Amino acid sequence: MYIYNEVDQRLIDERVAQYRDQTQRFIAGELSEDEFLALRLMNGLYIQRQAPMLRVAIPYGLMSAEQLRVLAEVSRDFDKGYGHFTTRTNIQFNWPKLEEVPDILERLAKVQLHAIQTSGNCIRNTTTDHFAGIHPSETEDPRPWCELIRQWSTLHPEFAYLPRKFKIAVTGSSEDRAASQVHDVGLHLVRNEAGELGFEVLVGGGLGRTPIIGKKIRDFLPAPELLSYLEAILRIYNLKGRRDNKYKARIKILVEAMGIEAFTEQVERHWQTLKDGELRIPQQEIDRVTAFFADHPYREDAAADLTLDEKLDSNQDFRTWYARNTHPHKQPGYRAVTVSLKPHLGAPGDITALQMEIVADLAERFSFAQIRSTHEQNLVLADVAQADLYEVWQVLTEHNLARANIGLLTDMIVCPGFDFCSLANAHTLNIAEQINRTFEDLDYLHDLGEIRLNMSGCINACGHHHVGHIGILGVDKKGEDWYQITIGGSSREDASLGKVLGRAVAADDVAATLERLLETYVDLRVEGERFIDTVRRLGVAPFKEAVYAVAS
Repeated sequence: MYIYNEVDQRLIDERVAQYRDQTQRFIAGELSEDEFLALRLMNGLYIQRQAPMLRVAIPYGLMSAEQLRVLAEVSRDFDKGYGHFTTRTNIQFNWPKLEEVPDILERLAKVQLHAIQTSGNCIRNTTTDHFAGIHPSETEDPRPWCELIRQWSTLHPEFAYLPRKFKIAVTGSSEDRAASQVHDVGLHLVRNEAGELGFEVLVGGGLGRTPIIGKKIRDFLPAPELLSYLEAILRIYNLKGRRDNKYKARIKILVEAMGIEAFTEQVERHWQTLKDGELRIPQQEIDRVTAFFADHPYREDAAADLTLDEKLDSNQDFRTWYARNTHPHKQPGYRAVTVSLKPHLGAPGDITALQMEIVADLAERFSFAQIRSTHEQNLVLADVAQADLYEVWQVLTEHNLARANIGLLTDMIVCPGFDFCSLANAHTLNIAEQINRTFEDLDYLHDLGEIRLNMSGCINACGHHHVGHIGILGVDKKGEDWYQITIGGSSREDASLGKVLGRAVAADDVAATLERLLETYVDLRVEGERFIDTVRRLGVAPFKEAVYAVAS
């Protein structure tokens, strides 16, 4: 992983000192609420329903064991002993004291962590595939390019006050595990016929009030021109994006208003003035950054170990976890392990300080001291030798981190909802608990197969409900929580937006509605057919009829 140099470290140290002064001036009454608002947002501090919330950046979801330990310390010393991982692979602390935030940032800075650009109308944390660099089907490792984007975008003076926030995702595989098509910019690493590395570029994707799948504006962008092309896109957006209505300010609205052809033409024309200039990335710099992501010193004889088969044959629980929570690795004898942050009755994405320390320990012992966070609100130990899997599973099981539900119904993406967020219209965590209580039979979940359930507490769609195989949106009806259900969405390479099933259902009826929905799926599916495939084959109508006929 990337290690800060002197310049990088000085930048965040100076930023901490600056924010400490700003906070002290605010507390002393020298800055107004409005003046302090922009300053705190630049440093990841929101004022939520019950307390401030601090969002810490985890660049492209990669952190060291040491960094995770410090996050555990922060949660104990300054919060309530836990953190919450988000769909941008960041971590949030929901209970810090405003006056202590500079102390938190100072502690984070000592291990090369910060909260810069985790909020505000700027370029947010760039995300990528949580199996980047290790998956057998990968064209190229996207992490060096994420790091180059991070360095270019951090405190970029021209893009500190964009019309609205701006999100970039990069993937190097034909399997899109980064939800790249619902980002402001999606970047796919590809090679042309000559074998040269470059990017397929998409723009104008996003969720929220106006969900849109991104549109391709370039089949092939030479890799060294990545930053110049992003600069061209951002300049057109910064110049022409709306600032009169924050709900119409995202780049997707601009692209729709201009039309993709006109938008592309303006980007390309401006890019001509930038390409081959100072923003062109020298090969020396590409090589320098790429070196930080070189392969680990894997055991050459890892695949020769036979103990894994013995453990799989002798322990059904381990075999189930192995099948669900471990994943292929390019290196023979290794697997990637997903650490489930979706316990039976816990809040999805939450992790205690002790659990953070346990995962850090496991990373140090078995995965080259690195951990990844995913946009699906789980963690990944990316490089575990097959001989070590059984011990890893035992430790995770002991600490409630080994639920064998990855990719299943209960592996839900869920925003914090009304319990925490000041923007939310409805609660989400109680609905997640209701679903978990209803669908606790693991055998039944495995029979249902892959189902992506995403839930948001408001139309801002932080829970990505639009692209869930099943999406749940909380809405307020005369002071009561109701829930609109959509089906048929996907954030993967087959990206699609879900369609509304029917009228919203009351809070107490959500799980029962899902039961009827999934019973219909079981009745209608053909052998081997996933839920989303059945929905795409038959459409919404038979599901709507079955669900609401019973309900009425």
